[in-house]
Amino acid sequence: MSKYKDKDSGVALVSFNAKWVSWAHTAIAYTAFLSALAVGMYLHFHKIVKNQYYGYPDEWFPSVSATIGDRYPERSFFQIFIAITSGPRFALVALWYLLTARPGNNLPKFVAAMGLFRTFTCGGWTYVTSTDDHDWHDIFMISYLVATIPWTAGCLLLSPPNAKAIKYRRYIATAFFATIIPMVYFFIQHKIHRVPGAYTTYSFFEWSLILYDVAFDAVTALDFDTFEIIVKDVNGLSKGRRSPSPSAVAIEKRKTKSAAGVAAARFMWSELFDIATDVYHGYVFWSMLTSMGILIWYFPLWHMGISGYEAFILSTISPLFLGIKSIRTFVQRNLRFFHLLSLSGILAWKVTNPAYRLCAVGFGVSMACLAWAATLASKSAQEGQLESKLLAWMLGLALSSSMKFAWRTNNPIWPIMNADNGGHNDLGLALAVLATFRFTRRVPVTSGSPPNSDKGNGSSFLAALGFSGLLFGLHSLLSDTSTMILWVWEGYPVRGPLSAPHGWFTMAAMSSGLLAGIYRPELVSTWTMYGIGCIGAAILTLHANWFGYYGALVVAFYFTSISIPFLTATSQKSTAITFGLGYFIYNLLVLFHVWVVAYAFVPGGPLVREHTDWVMITTMLLVGAGVFNITTRNARSHKIQSPSTRYRHRKYSILALGIINIFFLMTAYARFPTYDYRPYHEESKVLTAGIWTIHFSLDNDMWSSEYRIRDLIRELEIDVIGLLESDLQRIIMGNRDTTQILAEELGMYVDYGPGPHKHTWGAALLSKFPIVNSTHHLLPSPVGELAPAIHATLDAYGELVDVFVFHSGQEEDPEDRRLQAEYLSKLMGSSPRPSILLSYLVTRPKKGNYNTYVSQTSGMHDVDPSDWDRWCEYILYKRLQRVGYARVSRSTITDTELQVAKFVVPTGAWKKEKVAAINSDADTRNRKTTESEVPAGWRFPAIFRGKGVFDERASEAKQNEER
Repeated sequence: MSKYKDKDSGVALVSFNAKWVSWAHTAIAYTAFLSALAVGMYLHFHKIVKNQYYGYPDEWFPSVSATIGDRYPERSFFQIFIAITSGPRFALVALWYLLTARPGNNLPKFVAAMGLFRTFTCGGWTYVTSTDDHDWHDIFMISYLVATIPWTAGCLLLSPPNAKAIKYRRYIATAFFATIIPMVYFFIQHKIHRVPGAYTTYSFFEWSLILYDVAFDAVTALDFDTFEIIVKDVNGLSKGRRSPSPSAVAIEKRKTKSAAGVAAARFMWSELFDIATDVYHGYVFWSMLTSMGILIWYFPLWHMGISGYEAFILSTISPLFLGIKSIRTFVQRNLRFFHLLSLSGILAWKVTNPAYRLCAVGFGVSMACLAWAATLASKSAQEGQLESKLLAWMLGLALSSSMKFAWRTNNPIWPIMNADNGGHNDLGLALAVLATFRFTRRVPVTSGSPPNSDKGNGSSFLAALGFSGLLFGLHSLLSDTSTMILWVWEGYPVRGPLSAPHGWFTMAAMSSGLLAGIYRPELVSTWTMYGIGCIGAAILTLHANWFGYYGALVVAFYFTSISIPFLTATSQKSTAITFGLGYFIYNLLVLFHVWVVAYAFVPGGPLVREHTDWVMITTMLLVGAGVFNITTRNARSHKIQSPSTRYRHRKYSILALGIINIFFLMTAYARFPTYDYRPYHEESKVLTAGIWTIHFSLDNDMWSSEYRIRDLIRELEIDVIGLLESDLQRIIMGNRDTTQILAEELGMYVDYGPGPHKHTWGAALLSKFPIVNSTHHLLPSPVGELAPAIHATLDAYGELVDVFVFHSGQEEDPEDRRLQAEYLSKLMGSSPRPSILLSYLVTRPKKGNYNTYVSQTSGMHDVDPSDWDRWCEYILYKRLQRVGYARVSRSTITDTELQVAKFVVPTGAWKKEKVAAINSDADTRNRKTTESEVPAGWRFPAIFRGKGVFDERASEAKQNEER
């Protein structure tokens, strides 16, 4: 019976305390899981500990899903008890809402909705097991885990002033989220590296999450002790009618302070909509800025040198015009008009002519830089409104990076995208128009410093230097989360992060840095933090694998943490100098970081050849100038400007940042590689290999060509393909990675090859066969551009086969090409295994360096010595049975053809001896036969006969088949 007496005309409607709802929920939930575990371990131990790779004794503890979903009767134990849990669960959510509800505060409603959503999705993954429907089971499970984040955060923010309950919630929540990191690590060890026993360790962390999840909700028993069912709150907390005790007031103040005041402000949907539109408008800016380089790059590709269109890079310096008073006044009075003009950069996808499309984007970027600079300058006297716009700009970058991750390094509203290659330009434009109108709304001035109050502090020139370094760092390293991961990539076996799923670590570092810059500007603006940022940049530049990536995370944190202090200082000085000059210096950095690899085609290029380290040093020196500016400025004003009383826009910005991270995590889960790839003709032991120069994934009409490349590779049933001119991880190429799209769409392992800071045009390898080992080589290039090569060992039908992917230097540097031919010939000759060279050699058949590549030193044979119509691309092989060769026109996808060869991998001593005998005699090796004499599994697809597929590709396939 209740121990409370009726007070103040209150009526007790039930006779037990509400804490028993929490205890019932805890006991039944634990019973559901632990009973299934006990029954499963007793009845089916060896079966539930077995996974796709290993069983007992390598694996000796089952995962949660194997325990609760795979077998009877443990599955029934779990389902029965979890169904009983639903009653206390719904009651717990309802009681929590009644406890935390306050007039005018919508956050408790949102948290309650998340609690109900988690309850329903729990039923989903409980009763739809992975055996029943793997996809729907995963959808429910992902939804449940995603909803756990706002539920946990909301409960922490809304906790009543109960010191013990708050302490337990923090400890348990910290343990829950900290457990996710090692759990993901051991899952990758199991899934990717196939480490025996890793799945058992993963399972312990997975079970720990279950225990923490239930324990977190069990803490409500400490809060519900003040409740009786239904509904009487003896302390008056639920309606705020009674004044809490002094100790409770003190606890509440501490909790509010620790939550940075986020929970104290009222929640309004209109303000959330305002932040959402502002963030989207920031996303539109970054989408246009990151797209312009790709369109400019298209023209020097075709001209093989300076084209003149590079002048469009100066589109960004339009804020210089704000130095003219009449123009500045006109722009600031018509901000909506100029922001709308900037949308021509999004509308540009409608323009088919490449030159005109570049003009449209250049105009859009020019107007966007002008309008944003004028907007920030106009808000410089209202610190709260200025911070809100700056947060929208930075969150726009985070959203842009997340969208690129979801679209596998393409942006769906770029002008190189359309409905055929994954673009959503029409929807993006419609939302951009709506966001622009909302972004340029008039907001009443509530508070702020007097106009021009900061004009005497700091230096406009130093602010411009700091802004240029910051903008270049954000654009070159953080506009795509895979960029720095590929900087530290060194091949197989995997010793560092992968673009998917580890890209979220970069996003997490960016998010943490942004929050630190908001709430601790006095900390991140110091020379100590600058020194830490420089150390991170040095580690990223000089080291590889996980250690190098740790430096990348420091860089991501530092650049985003200083963004708000830097941009605040930039906005409060002379706009024409800070933004106009800042963008100009940023453009010089963009050219600098392209010159280091394009040195063979640009004036003065050899002076900066292969000096990415100089680019990084210059960037950090410019950032240092910005640090000097804000530290001097702050010393003169005696404080760091931090509008600590303006929490409203921060609350919604943090919510937006959380949603972006949740979206990223959901995408990362969906993109997690399956590694269950199979070759096209496994029954015939055929390996189909190809080589293709993909021209940086831009087709002849300046559209992104990844989907068309994918389709052709799939239609030709290629198992192993080398891609050249494939490194797109620079500003001028959009910071893209074509291999991500191809590997995931085609189901292939991928080696990106030498990373972006190795100064090559790129060489990549995709394979249906597991890549056992790979090493990257930079071949001798004393004069011309660097020549990249990959030496990979594949597990093809149980046999180890070496594949070399190589791009030789250009025609103008004969000595480079001679040295490279000797190097690669020796490298191929050092392999005793069956080998394939997929290459771009820049030589005529049977002339010059050809005779070095095809020689006794290398042991390699030409796939078709009679094909005289080749110049650059060649396929060579040894110790394999060649059964087919084809050259396929690229149509308008690239400016080079795709060459394909079919090989049978010899297995067994007898087969290897037969292949060796065939290869030893040139006449036997190159003998041709009719297609009818060739087994069906050895033939090229029939759709490539005649005019090819859909009359688009003219097939030049020659069936040079042999038995």
